[in-house]
Amino acid sequence: MSHIVKLSNADIQQTDGSIILNNIELTIGSGEFTYLIGKTGSGKSSLLKTLYAALPLQKGSGVVAGFDLKQISRRNVHELRRKLGIVFQDFNLLTDRSVEENLLFVLRATGWDDQAEMDKRVGEVLSEVGLLAKRKAMPFELSGGEQQRVVIARALLNNPPIILADEPTGNLDPETSDDVLTLLRNLARQHNTAVLCATHDYRILQNFPARIIRVMNGKLIDDEGSSLR
Repeated sequence: MSHIVKLSNADIQQTDGSIILNNIELTIGSGEFTYLIGKTGSGKSSLLKTLYAALPLQKGSGVVAGFDLKQISRRNVHELRRKLGIVFQDFNLLTDRSVEENLLFVLRATGWDDQAEMDKRVGEVLSEVGLLAKRKAMPFELSGGEQQRVVIARALLNNPPIILADEPTGNLDPETSDDVLTLLRNLARQHNTAVLCATHDYRILQNFPARIIRVMNGKLIDDEGSSLR
């Protein structure tokens, strides 16, 4: 199994520069579904932000989808993010644009320029999440679960080797949460895509068991209880 994420002796900092996770090790393999759990403020979101280069990696080494996090600059961060699918709790959809226009915006921003190819890709990812019929809908016309499916479709646009999901069910009811987790798990299997899912919803851990990494006291602890440094 090849590693999509590999951190070694890494310190993770918060937006104010203070260190929240110290000297950690983390590996995630191709196609692996992993939960990241921990209390609010424990460092889950800071770790994810480091992986998609919103926060710098100041100490240690880190490679994500073949990119060295120590070598990432503002000029080439878009190249890394083209290799990542990012799913947020709050959807972050452009509210003044249709579902289709939201997805086209991302394709243009990540270097696509052939309109026919872009239209085809939008149709493919919307079909995968069961929303092709909502292509022309505005975000406010969609339920919370449908909006999150659009977000997942957006994450799939560039066939990423990994999806980073930050509390993807945080604003959803239990039944809709289960639908979203089922979709993510199925897509991960179908495409051999790794998923790192930060969550505080312990119910979904029981319903959809997978590898668990706990964030606790500035460390990462795997689900078998051993510290990842």
